[in-house]
Amino acid sequence: MIKADRNEKFVLEEAISVLEATPAALRALLEDLPDNWLEFQEDPEAWNPRTVLVHYIHNELENWMPRLHVISSNAQDRRFAPFQQMPELSVYEDEDIKQLLANFADLRQKNLSELRKLDLRLDDLTREAEHPVLGVVNLGQLLATWVVHDLNHQLQIVKSMANRYRDAVGPWRSFLPILDL
Repeated sequence: MIKADRNEKFVLEEAISVLEATPAALRALLEDLPDNWLEFQEDPEAWNPRTVLVHYIHNELENWMPRLHVISSNAQDRRFAPFQQMPELSVYEDEDIKQLLANFADLRQKNLSELRKLDLRLDDLTREAEHPVLGVVNLGQLLATWVVHDLNHQLQIVKSMANRYRDAVGPWRSFLPILDL
């Protein structure tokens, strides 16, 4: 058994494997759910699963690859444009969950295809740009964040789904730590 730890370096091929898996994971979680599950918010400030999916789509269009291009450019001034976490939700209000999942899967496939074509090398991962809030960041950090962002929002969806039955589990609640996250 290979034991890995948090101190291992970023590995692009591994990152791409996780990024490739996200559309199928979301499809498995969301595709056949009724609207009351997709629209469930555990509290007024929380995103529901459908909103998280819209956020994924928005990031595919406006975040990961546009920022990768800024970092990879040869321009003297490499600054990221400010990023809004969500588009106007009305843009996607007429799309059902299957359309949103297909849209996300298509965008992700295109972005990963483009990423592969860049044929990034180890030294490319140290290329830097300026984030409007975080300051100087590098390409390896951006790509690692893309992976962890995917996993973070998968957890957010699962947590929301679990909280739908928070009270229904009765006395078993003490054995279900996801309900306390």
